[in-house]
Amino acid sequence: MNSDVSTLEHSPEQSIVQEFIGGRLLVVDDEPVNLEIISEYLEDEHYRVAAANDGMEALEFLDAHATEVDCVILDRMMPRLDGMEVLRRMKSDPRFQSIPVIMQTAAANRDQVAEGLRLGAYYYLTKPYHQDALRAVVRSALGAARMRGDLQRRIDEYTGVLGLLREGKFRCRTMSQGRALAAALASACKDPAAAGMGLVELLTNAIEHGNLGIDFQQKSTLLSEGRWEQEIEARLALPEYSSKVVEVDIRRVDASLHIVITDEGKGFDWEKFLDLDESRALHPNGRGIALARTVSFQHIEYRGAGNVVALAIEAAA
Repeated sequence: MNSDVSTLEHSPEQSIVQEFIGGRLLVVDDEPVNLEIISEYLEDEHYRVAAANDGMEALEFLDAHATEVDCVILDRMMPRLDGMEVLRRMKSDPRFQSIPVIMQTAAANRDQVAEGLRLGAYYYLTKPYHQDALRAVVRSALGAARMRGDLQRRIDEYTGVLGLLREGKFRCRTMSQGRALAAALASACKDPAAAGMGLVELLTNAIEHGNLGIDFQQKSTLLSEGRWEQEIEARLALPEYSSKVVEVDIRRVDASLHIVITDEGKGFDWEKFLDLDESRALHPNGRGIALARTVSFQHIEYRGAGNVVALAIEAAA
């Protein structure tokens, strides 16, 4: 088993600050065998793993190492303090709000999953674990966390620049261009962090699905195999995709920014992605549009076949 797993019972003051390529994980479960299984499944991924035996130990560890945890894998049913209460407390504490939580449960029924989604557990694992599913969900959660950090740094660089803009048109083709544009536009919004995440999700969807034709199931497979970014780059280089762009129109009206994102794809069945659906909770993808709609924007509207999305958000003063 992976020697990087340590329980708080044995070493309550042990720091996990050491950098590892994959990220730093806190696994919370009252069953030692589950901690060993998760560690074994992730040992080739270069993660640094710490473990807590129940919810109280998890919160104590987070309190002592708030900036050192990149992701929490959290069991639902535990003594002393269950996973839902840990999740609730994490999402109400500014220090932990941005840490992605993967909820693990033996019975992911509709009501339980819906409750977790409402509280902010956008990633789910069911027991018994499948190695590929575990790795895919952890990669997805850590990728989202890193993207948030990079996005905030970019927003800080752009702050004050686009606040002067009243009307404009932008084009992007690659994922890096889309993320840079999201940060620039978010810097002109009242809540840049929320706006940036929503814009990244919508621009990612426009590029990967709209222009490059990667659908929901294909992305799930690519994420599970760790090939999503490589596939994006490969398709961008193909002649049939090389000239496709995403157009973004922005206009300020009083205290709001109105943004229209248009891709060159055929559209998609967007209605079923507007809400956080528990049927997709066990997949590493498929929640971005719902998050953008519920967290980021005052108004979001897909038009026609779905290759055009219009949104409104409060502008910075």
